Amino acid sequence: QVQLVESGGGLVQAGGSLRLSCAASGRTFSRYGMGWFRQAAGNEREFVAGISWTGGRISYADSVKGRFTISRDNAKNTVALQMNSLKPEDTAVYYCAADSNGLGGYAAPSYAYWGQGTQVTVSS
Repeated sequence: QVQLVESGGGLVQAGGSLRLSCAASGRTFSRYGMGWFRQAAGNEREFVAGISWTGGRISYADSVKGRFTISRDNAKNTVALQMNSLKPEDTAVYYCAADSNGLGGYAAPSYAYWGQGTQVTVSS
């Protein structure tokens, strides 16, 4: 099993930056694809970014391309999401998730493990 704990959320003005981090427990972290999802109030959970277990395959939602960057450090069992040029529409609870298939794709059902989420609020 993998346990995930997100941190780094908060309140920021539009145009600002935040860096989210996800710490994972478990010796097999390096075998998992990792993803970030978000859920705004009243909306369904949506894919934000994903990274394969090797880090060689990375994907982003169109809405965040060029602004967000996902990265992982298998030695430290962490995955990060650097968010720049934030917009009010980025406001949501952000979740880290682990994909046992190792792919880090966009489909939420592929992810077996989820963190509790961290709130990101972007003011206009």
